[in-house]
Amino acid sequence: MSLEPLLTAPLAVQIHVIAALEALVLTPLVIFRKRRDNWHRIAGYLWVTNIVIASVSSFLITEIRLIGPFSPIHALSVLTLVNVVLAVRAIRRRNVTAHQSIMKATAFWGLGVAGTLALVPGRRMHEVLFGPDAPDAYSGAGFLAWVTMAMALAYVGFRLWQDRRATAAR
Repeated sequence: MSLEPLLTAPLAVQIHVIAALEALVLTPLVIFRKRRDNWHRIAGYLWVTNIVIASVSSFLITEIRLIGPFSPIHALSVLTLVNVVLAVRAIRRRNVTAHQSIMKATAFWGLGVAGTLALVPGRRMHEVLFGPDAPDAYSGAGFLAWVTMAMALAYVGFRLWQDRRATAAR
């Protein structure tokens, strides 16, 4: 592990990573905490602030240019921003079920899927965590790592889907 690729990255990348990591750390407190008290509210405001900063700053990161200056990953940023607006609107209307569902989906897509895509070999975060000489996605170890991450994401996605179905059945 080396922070060198991150320390030499443009400021937008550094801001993006810090905000995303802060949101990632706050996620269990905000989403899985049973009591919806002041701690939940404060952590929720911090989480939303960080996820919005991460999403907005992603538009300043244009290293992978597939659609003009953007990449398909930027669609996740748009989805995240839209979801935050919908979730805030839902909770202001006292629709707790919709708020919870939207926030869980936002965490899954905005942090889980986007975070996994940030770890693709050749990307900066892959180099930070695994070093420049890490096995690529097509080697045995790289393939095993990607299968494990895909299975973990599929499990979380399935649990979110199950949760949504159980909530809808009530």
